[in-house]
Amino acid sequence: MLATFASTNLAFGQNEFYNNNKFKQLDEELPTPNVYRTGSGAPGHEYWQQKADYVIEASIDEKLHRLTGAETVTYFNNSPDVLTYLWIQLDQNMRATDSDTYKIRQNKVGKKTNINQLAAVDGFPDYDGGHKIQKVQDANGKDISYTINKTMMRLDLPQPLQPGEQFSFSIDWYYNINDRLLMGGRGGYETFAEDGNTIYTITQWFPRMAVYDDFNGWQHKQFLGNGEFALAFGDYDVKITVPSDHIVASTGELQNPDDILSDEEKKRFEEAKTADKPVVIVTQKEAEKKEKTKESGTKTWHYKATNVRDFAFGSSRKFIWDAMGVDINGKTVMAMSYYPKEANPLYGQYSTEAVAHTLEVYSKHTIDYPYPVAISVEASNGMEYPMICFNYGRPEKDGTYSPRIKYGMISVIIHEVGHNFFPMIINSDERQWTWMDEGLNTFCQYLAEQEWEENYPSRRGPAENIVNYMKGEKNNISPIMTNSESIKQFGNNAYGKPATALNILRETIMGRELFDYAFKEYAQRWAFKHPKPADFYRTMEDASAVDLDWFWRGWFFTTEAVDIAIEDVEYKELDTQDPKVEEKKRKGERDNQPKDITSIHNEEVNLGRRVDRKPELKDFYNSYDELDADYEDYEAYKKYQKGLNSNDKAWIAAKKYVYQVKFKNIGGLVMPIIIELQYEDGTSDKKYIPAEIWKMDDEVVSKVFVCDKPVAQLVVDPNRETADIDTENNYFPRQTQISRFQLYKSGASQPRTYDSGQLNPMQKAKKNKK
Repeated sequence: MLATFASTNLAFGQNEFYNNNKFKQLDEELPTPNVYRTGSGAPGHEYWQQKADYVIEASIDEKLHRLTGAETVTYFNNSPDVLTYLWIQLDQNMRATDSDTYKIRQNKVGKKTNINQLAAVDGFPDYDGGHKIQKVQDANGKDISYTINKTMMRLDLPQPLQPGEQFSFSIDWYYNINDRLLMGGRGGYETFAEDGNTIYTITQWFPRMAVYDDFNGWQHKQFLGNGEFALAFGDYDVKITVPSDHIVASTGELQNPDDILSDEEKKRFEEAKTADKPVVIVTQKEAEKKEKTKESGTKTWHYKATNVRDFAFGSSRKFIWDAMGVDINGKTVMAMSYYPKEANPLYGQYSTEAVAHTLEVYSKHTIDYPYPVAISVEASNGMEYPMICFNYGRPEKDGTYSPRIKYGMISVIIHEVGHNFFPMIINSDERQWTWMDEGLNTFCQYLAEQEWEENYPSRRGPAENIVNYMKGEKNNISPIMTNSESIKQFGNNAYGKPATALNILRETIMGRELFDYAFKEYAQRWAFKHPKPADFYRTMEDASAVDLDWFWRGWFFTTEAVDIAIEDVEYKELDTQDPKVEEKKRKGERDNQPKDITSIHNEEVNLGRRVDRKPELKDFYNSYDELDADYEDYEAYKKYQKGLNSNDKAWIAAKKYVYQVKFKNIGGLVMPIIIELQYEDGTSDKKYIPAEIWKMDDEVVSKVFVCDKPVAQLVVDPNRETADIDTENNYFPRQTQISRFQLYKSGASQPRTYDSGQLNPMQKAKKNKK
């Protein structure tokens, strides 16, 4: 029984080590490769995806703030499966008064509140939100049975839809557009109190086909607000009827410019195609005139878009419009901006240039931008759709602005335009995995920001910027691999941490050349397809020959942090075995040992010893030193020297300095050890030790460094490239960490903190000139 017990215990220990091994491969966590998705991370030879084409007619009633629409959808069943029903997304139902979004939202009432905050608790009960479905019919005008389950609608097909077949149906609907500044949201309307005009940002506005794929079947998770969208690609033919003096910015290409644009506007647009800076197509003066006159009547703008996963538009008579052509590998793409006068001069100076910059940088790192236009609309928010996005960027009324507003505006434009690549083209499932679009896009945003200007103040990307999040309470953070609706600290987890992880992967672990090749390969493999996390992980490894399972496991599947400490350093001095040399060293070490307290006190009182008073008591041992070299030591040294070859003697003559360093993994997240050896002569040497050093022991490892000169200081992660959360233990010998405090005269008031009521730097500069 004892032997059996010991054997069982050993097996348990081995299994525990295997299960907790930070270098355990991800095979058990990732789905089994098949004919649809390969083990290399590429689409398989039988990969398929559905398609949905839309023909839509929509109109906006500016008085009622209502959108009315009618659509015909043609759904192509490219799967090998027989479908008996279709699922459609009704995302506006998130704003219905009985929406689960409001029911599951936690609320608190502080000491101060207002009626709008109280109204938000119940989803603004005075607002009648949600899609109002008027009819659903097949191509022959026959009613189709349907069931609405909150934000999803199931169409029960008259007969099963076979593989390779298509089915057309039509839906009529309307919904009341939400006041976006009051209620929040990705789309809605904003009315300007000064002139009574409105900007509409129309998003999630039509019933949209849910994704049916090889991985999930139907992706019909309810839309609760955080998890965004999973959508099929298709072609769109959309007619939008709005007040006659409105300008419509939209996904797609305008089909009827002769009916909509003036001759001067068409002329300016043609000029913009070859201009090296933005050309204003609708000027501020022209927009201001329309704000005052408010024409009656309507116009219909006709747009078409090919192979897109969604469709959005903005509409207002307040829009100023500028544009310029961008050369993407020989193809001219129109970068355009639409904005109210309230966004000038900031938007007019930077927006379209930021759009163009984004297309150029992202195309370099992923795929060439494939669409004909890319649009930035100033709407005091931030949200993305194919070819169009809505951003913020309004200066003070005097035209000045703070650096926070300037760089925040440029960054949000880069970010939202960048979403054309992730997930509008590389079409990941946002409702399940936010990081696959927000994280990858934020990483590319960081690359584009760094190419905008030197020392660009990027919020996310640098390793040091994620440290505070990484060292937070574990019950208040989530693994990156968390469903979108369950993420704690959404911005840090879904945007900041994956972007930082990819930057570390690029700069520190893989190197730029290997990373850039693999990342571009992923983009090219999955452009206009539906990738999953495993496809990304596998492609990055497949195209680089770098085993990254340990990295994905630590950074994406856990909440562990990086904290690698220098636990101990031992200087290993060579024993020359020369009795003369070693005797002097040993005696020096002994003599340099600190004295014990009794010996110190005895010296202070000049303690008299008996043998000093009576010398006759001394014998051989009173003068004997056990550290003295003797005859045997000299004989052994002669024998040792005879055994040395020329290489041994050369190494001894070089007088190397050997240091044995013990590293401890306190944070749990294994990473490469980057150590800088700072020498006594003021020079330094940085060494990169791959993360695999932790393979056999992920808690403590030892490494020996052989140097040509003495080391004064050792520093782990000297350039702050691994997001190490505790830098105090990165030094040996330890360094005193400096923090500053201010001393105030007793009773004096505290200094003011910066708030929006203070002057921004531009205003201060103007005041100083006066």
